[in-house]
Amino acid sequence: MHRPVDAHPSGCACPVTADPDGDGVAASSRRAFLQRAGALGAGAGAAGLLAAAPAHAAGAGHGGQGADDDPYGRTTTSRGPKGKWSPDPDSPRFTVVVMPDTQYMFDQDRIHPAPVEASFRWVLDPEGRAGGNDENIVFLAHLGDVTNNGLAEEYAAATEVFDLLDRAGASYGVLAGNHDVSDDDQRGDTPYLDTFSVARAEKRPSHHASSPDGYNTAHVFRAGGRDWMLLALDWRLSESGFAWANAVIADNPTLPVIVTTHEIVGSYDDGTAGLSGYGQQLWDKLIKGNDQIFLTLNGHYWPPGSTVMKNDAGHDVHLHITNYQDRYYGGAGMVRSYRFDLDRGRIDVATFSPWIRELAADGELNTLAARELELTSAVDRFSMGIDFDERFSGFAPVPPRKARPARRMLLPGTLAYWRFDEGAAGTDVAAGTVFKDRSGNGNDLELRTVPGTPAHALVRTDDHHPDQPAHAGLVFAGQGNPVSGSYLRTVDSAPLNRETFARGYTFEVFFKVPADWDGGRNGWSAMLSRAGTAAAAGKNGPTATAEEPILSLGLSSSIELQWNAYPLNQDGATTAWSHLLQREEWWHVAVVNDGRISKLYVNGCEEGRNPTSKAVGLTALGLPFLLGGYQWADTVSQVFHGTIGDVRISGRALKPGQFMNA
Repeated sequence: MHRPVDAHPSGCACPVTADPDGDGVAASSRRAFLQRAGALGAGAGAAGLLAAAPAHAAGAGHGGQGADDDPYGRTTTSRGPKGKWSPDPDSPRFTVVVMPDTQYMFDQDRIHPAPVEASFRWVLDPEGRAGGNDENIVFLAHLGDVTNNGLAEEYAAATEVFDLLDRAGASYGVLAGNHDVSDDDQRGDTPYLDTFSVARAEKRPSHHASSPDGYNTAHVFRAGGRDWMLLALDWRLSESGFAWANAVIADNPTLPVIVTTHEIVGSYDDGTAGLSGYGQQLWDKLIKGNDQIFLTLNGHYWPPGSTVMKNDAGHDVHLHITNYQDRYYGGAGMVRSYRFDLDRGRIDVATFSPWIRELAADGELNTLAARELELTSAVDRFSMGIDFDERFSGFAPVPPRKARPARRMLLPGTLAYWRFDEGAAGTDVAAGTVFKDRSGNGNDLELRTVPGTPAHALVRTDDHHPDQPAHAGLVFAGQGNPVSGSYLRTVDSAPLNRETFARGYTFEVFFKVPADWDGGRNGWSAMLSRAGTAAAAGKNGPTATAEEPILSLGLSSSIELQWNAYPLNQDGATTAWSHLLQREEWWHVAVVNDGRISKLYVNGCEEGRNPTSKAVGLTALGLPFLLGGYQWADTVSQVFHGTIGDVRISGRALKPGQFMNA
């Protein structure tokens, strides 16, 4: 319900001593607290907040008959949601919506469910209105204090609104707050349980289990290609309640868990948060010992805040309080969206009122409502960085992709395929070593070393891109200015040396540059190049540079990929570029030509800086390809500094789904 007033001056949420109502507020401080909160007194708070609104804000123009005549009655806006509940279970981007205390919407004769109904409509149809977009909402979590007094007539109004979710087949969780119930979860029957019964919960697609008393539910929903659990826990757990919650988690040992309940943390003035007295019990008896719990959400106190604590496994647990009942119109049905993005490793949080969005769309905003349309302070709109694979590795490790045999990589049209998984990791590549072309076409690689190169210039490693077929690579210790290092080149008899790729091609390379990579010493090097200069090939167009090789796939001084090649049909070079890449990260690059246009892909994603000019085939002078070496004016001037994994060259255009990292 609200923020504890017996806290330290900093706002620390501490245990209360005299709390006859069980709402976290000492009786001696109640009136002073309510006055500071902007309410008029116990039981009159909702009237004080709602009465500030002009009659038209209650739903005029929304199709609810009598809305202007009875703005605080049970008239709703009555526009049904569109479609059925059908989130995408495999998209890496999905949203969990949180709705905190709605008690002032369902308060004796001050019942006005329209804001809550608008929020539910938005959840069921996020594309349909007022600037919404496809959030891929997979779950709605209500944080308790559904009603203000726990009365049957209040639940009669609330259940009609929750029926919207039931009719749509939505996955949602609801739990009891201190204004819904008293005592712990062994209290027996109440109007709350009559309304949100086990039988009702079992009809939701997410329902997994209910505690024997009916006040606690476990939900499992699928999102981002995996199952997640959300526990909706009662205002006060009994010992049997704690045992049930721990058992449900133990019975689902690989599922990440979100805990929702009415009270865990309260906030400080700076937006941070601390455990309340009961929150400490939850931490000790449930949260800290279950590594699967990574996020907890509660209402009850205000203003919003958050903290991060370390569990027994040494992992972060994010604890958030969200509650807006102290704001205009009793919170105006405010919701908070937790937008998971598994690709980015982030959860983006936003807070807004769908009801006020509807008013804005209809041109009906008053000045107070306009301030609440969307909340953008640091405690209401923020982003959390979470490496989900690492965070969940203790209970649901992602198995590494297994190595794939060379024969599986030999698609039709494969001209050459090199991998370096023979020999012990950490050993030098000895003089005279030949790496066989696994395609069987005879395009073998032999070792070459620049005179004066120090030892350990080319070393085997088992480091590799996670999607690389072979779990091995070669570490090139090359340099330029002055040049040193070892590299590989195709043997003189290799058919690839004469290949012109007139019908198209795909060049693929896995690579990584180390932390000590320096643009001055290591820039403008190549993972793959072709001997012979533009001048020797007779290329003298405006984009030709006489001394440069006729083909190179390498890195600029800023670690941008550059494909620079001389097609058969041009007198100059065609060039494609990538964005800036990062050190100490594995990359897959592919250059694809369909016989007409060349495109560069990084990690299977097409880059924007691709040429549009027609480029047919590749100029050949019958000279070798170089792996890790780069020539200027027919002399090796730079040797690659970094690791190279599998390399494959195809004589046709491959689709991204056919790349080696697919």
